[in-house]
Amino acid sequence: MKKDDLISDDFLKQFKTHEELTGFLKQIQKRGIEKMLEGELDSHLDYDKYQKSTDANVRNGHTKKKIKTSFGES
Repeated sequence: MKKDDLISDDFLKQFKTHEELTGFLKQIQKRGIEKMLEGELDSHLDYDKYQKSTDANVRNGHTKKKIKTSFGES
């Protein structure tokens, strides 16, 4: 698959300003980072979210965090 095939021109036409496109990219980046961190935690704990664990190392909720990126804080 070519890079140009990943996102259609019709999809990109919906963004009329730089701010709209940047806002969309920030959302994609935020969701991607969250999914990667969830996967890393699943791998570290060796069980998926909402599964029971027989181990003492358990998920204990989460808190909001901000990271600084080239798109600003997420």
